[in-house]
This record gives sequence, structure tokens and C-alpha cells, in this order.
Amino acid sequence: MDFIPESINEYCENHASRESEILHDLNRHTHVNVLRPRMLSGHLQGRLLSMLSGMIKPSRVLEVGTYTGYSAICLAEGVREGGELITIDCNEELEEVANEYFVKSGYESVIKMMVGDALSIIPSLKNGFDLVFIDADKENYVHYYHQVFDKVNVGGYIIADNVLWSGKVVEEFQLGDKETQALMDFNSLVQQDNRVINMLLPFRDGLMILQKK
Repeated sequence: MDFIPESINEYCENHASRESEILHDLNRHTHVNVLRPRMLSGHLQGRLLSMLSGMIKPSRVLEVGTYTGYSAICLAEGVREGGELITIDCNEELEEVANEYFVKSGYESVIKMMVGDALSIIPSLKNGFDLVFIDADKENYVHYYHQVFDKVNVGGYIIADNVLWSGKVVEEFQLGDKETQALMDFNSLVQQDNRVINMLLPFRDGLMILQKK
């Protein structure tokens, strides 16, 4: 996942707005108590998500993949007054942690967490999202994309995380590596979709950012 030297990453963090105390605490709690803490968006990506959300000023946000709630809080920072953010995760064991920090952050009235299979939940959601963030199981990225696309407003945005997959998308990989192949398929799908304007940002583990025409 790390494409730049640690010293450069540290320099960037030292020259970016700080994460809030609540986010810092959640970051630390996740690394100490939860498996695979690298799944957390973290300081730099969190500030980028917050800035993008603040630029878009969405009324409705959908997040696919909550984990411990760090990215949801960052995205909620830019939601318009009276808006909502729906975040979906299949891991019910993390629901308590996420909701605890949603309350601590002050965004508990904005963020609604739904626990279950996103592929089953998304079709039941009403249309009209201004921003969608996909950061869940990689093998279903194409399916998530198809499911959310018509639910996004014209001019709205979809952001997908981990699309460089530690560089594996440009390297030889073992036959049967379904996650890498799924991400390559997703990236190709977006690149060939004339309904969007897109860019793949080589930031952290790769962010695909696209706007619906």
C-alpha cells in the first residue's frame, strides 16, 4: 500500500490539517483493538475525504464499507445541514465501536449505519445521492458500481478506494487472485464508461474519483 517513503508521508502529514481528537482516538483504538487496522482511512486520506465532501457539499452520502467509522465521520464533515450519510457494513461486531464514535463526533444525527449485505441493502435505498464512497470487499466493486450508479444524481460523485491494490494492478499476479482481477475489471469498466468523467489518483492505495455526467 505504501508507494512513497515513510519520511515523505510523515512530511505530508505534518503539513496537512490535523485530524480531530475524536478521529485521532478512533485511529488509535482501531490499531490497538481491531484486526487489519490498515483498512482505516487514516489521517491524510481522511482529510482528503473531508475536503472533497466539503467541496461537494452533499445532501445525501452513501458509504459502502464502514469498518470502524473513521471515513464516515470525515465525509460527514462536509454534509449540508439537514443532510444524511448512510453507511453499510456486514461486520456487526464493529457496529458498537462505529456508533460510539459517531456519537462522540457529534454526527450521530447525520450518520445512519446499516448492518448487512450491501448488495441486498443498496437496491432498497431511494435515489438521490450526491456522493458515494466505495471501500468494501474488492470482488464486488463492479456490482456496487452498477447498483449505485442510477442512484447518484447527475453531477454527483463516486469515489472508490484501494484501486491500485498495493501496485498489483500493474504487476504480474498469480492466477486465481480474484481481488486484483476484480479491481482491474472495475478500473477498466470506469475508464470505458462514457457516462462519467474520471481520474485515478495515485494517493495512498489509489482512489478512483468519478463524476456522473
